[in-house]
Amino acid sequence: MSRKKKRETMKPKYFSIPYIVWMSVFVVAPIVLVLYYAFTTSGGDLTLANFGAMGRFLSVFVRSFWLAIISTLVCILIGYPVAYILSKEGQRVQRIMIMLIMLPMWMNFLLRTYAWMSILENTGLLNRLLSAVGLPGLNIINTPSAVVIGMVYNFLPFMILPIYSVIVKIDRSLYEAAHDLGASALAVFRRLVIPMSLPGVLSGVMMVFVPAVSTFVISQLLGGGKVMLLGDLIEMQFLGAAYNPHLGSAIALVMMIIVILFMYVMNRFGEGGEKAVGM
Repeated sequence: MSRKKKRETMKPKYFSIPYIVWMSVFVVAPIVLVLYYAFTTSGGDLTLANFGAMGRFLSVFVRSFWLAIISTLVCILIGYPVAYILSKEGQRVQRIMIMLIMLPMWMNFLLRTYAWMSILENTGLLNRLLSAVGLPGLNIINTPSAVVIGMVYNFLPFMILPIYSVIVKIDRSLYEAAHDLGASALAVFRRLVIPMSLPGVLSGVMMVFVPAVSTFVISQLLGGGKVMLLGDLIEMQFLGAAYNPHLGSAIALVMMIIVILFMYVMNRFGEGGEKAVGM
């Protein structure tokens, strides 16, 4: 290989250096620190006691994953029909609707959650409307229901957009061929649209479930400190009165492993669905 060609092949490698540095500083280094703190004591000795101490927080783990699962399912039930109907509209309507879906995301996450506090609180907008029409008020604020509402509102666009991007790319000739062969609209939706949109659904599930299971702002504001989730528990170990970064790192590590396993299973399930569609 000539010297000129060798230099040309080496140039692309230099462009990856900033990315490698960024990943090393902001991804690899924090993970190494979490691993170190999770397996050591305050004196620096190796221990597994931090993981044993997590047993008393089992209810927080169960609550976090349960509320994240509920929020993800609600996002699917709302997001899939919206994405499907949106894909059937004209280009102009699609552009307007996509902008409206993304518009709340341009606002600060904290401000959006504060807005829901003013809506759901006992003297908030929702209860005022119910009172105006003669209906009893609802006690939603500072409950798991309020946390789920906040999760669904904040993460719903992450479910709609992946599903929409997949459905809108389905070849229209496939719909025509299915109808020409005598398939009903329901059969086309069940045997064509759903299988082919599965990758978008799985992407949406991961994009909703992962931030939902680790959130802490929503649970603090809409849960009022009464609905503790894993994010709140980890924050308490690093910033709260119960300062214990070793226990916090152990909890974060276990949560990270569970999330990675979940993502692996979902990816494997998606590959199986794509193979089934290809057959």
